[in-house]
Amino acid sequence: MKSSRLRRRLAGTAAATVLIGAGALAAAPSAVAKANLLTIGKVSLQESGLRANVTYSCDPGMNHQLVANATKVGATGHDESIAAGTIKSAKLTCDYDSHAAQVSLRPAVGSHFAKGDKVKVGVFYFDEDGFSYAHQETVTVL
Repeated sequence: MKSSRLRRRLAGTAAATVLIGAGALAAAPSAVAKANLLTIGKVSLQESGLRANVTYSCDPGMNHQLVANATKVGATGHDESIAAGTIKSAKLTCDYDSHAAQVSLRPAVGSHFAKGDKVKVGVFYFDEDGFSYAHQETVTVL
């Protein structure tokens, strides 16, 4: 076989491999690529504490909780205020699609938040083995 014929065969094989790979990616469910993601939306002040709007997606069969924590930014010593909230796994819809949830964050004893406070909010998944993942954080003004 001549070298130019060999080069054309190799080039043809490489092109076919690329096309097959691209076809497999195009045929794969697009939702699979967004599983186990978290996005923090609006954080607002409520009578009982804070509320964080969260968009989430998770794999079917996952047994984890969605956890949110908030800390007042710029607070020092006795002025530090914190709040936390959880959505149990039974309340999450895990089907690869994105879903909206509102997490109520209750302040710890002695903590308080007011309009105009700057807070850092973090959300993550927490499983039954104590493993946390998909951490997201944002800083906002109430």
